[in-house]
Amino acid sequence: MIGIEPTPSWFVVKTNPRAEVKVNLRLIDAGFTTFLPTHTVIKAWSDRKKKIKQVLIPSTLFVQANSIDLKEVYPIRGVHNILKFLGKPAIVKDHEIEILKILIENVEAQKISTIYNYKKGELIEVLKGPFQGLIANVLEDNTRFRLIIEIESLGSGFVINVPKNYVKKRIEKRA
Repeated sequence: MIGIEPTPSWFVVKTNPRAEVKVNLRLIDAGFTTFLPTHTVIKAWSDRKKKIKQVLIPSTLFVQANSIDLKEVYPIRGVHNILKFLGKPAIVKDHEIEILKILIENVEAQKISTIYNYKKGELIEVLKGPFQGLIANVLEDNTRFRLIIEIESLGSGFVINVPKNYVKKRIEKRA
C-alpha cells in the first residue's frame, strides 16, 4: 500500500516522574500532536496563595501518531514507555480524549436539589451543563448525585457530581 499512511491514533505515553510538561514540549518540537491534561489548583503557603497548573494524571500524557511513527517517541528524553495492552501499544479512543478535555475544562462539581432516583450501574446521559453529551454509569445516588465516567483505555475513571435534573436514563448501549 504505497502512499497510504495509517490513520493516527491516540496512545498513552508514560513519562519519568514530574517530566510530563518537558516531555510534552519535546514531543511537540518533534512534530507530534499531544494532549497533556492539566487543571488549575490553588496552593496555599503561610504567606500567600498561588494558582498553579497541575497535571491531572501523573507521569502520563497522550500522543497522536500512526503505528509507524510511534517508534520515534521512545528516544525522546523523559519518555519511560508507551502503555501496552496484550503486548501492543494501547489505543485511546477519540471520544475518551474528548471526555478528558471536558473534565479538565469543568473541574468544579455541581450540587443537586432534585428527587429523582437512579440505581447503581444505570447508564445515563448528561443533557445540559458543562458535562453535556457524556454517557456514564451511576455510582451512587444519595444526597449528592454521583456519576462515574469510565476511561476504558486507561483502566480508570473519574467521579463527578452532576445535578439529577441534568441527566436522563439511557436505554441503548454505548458503541
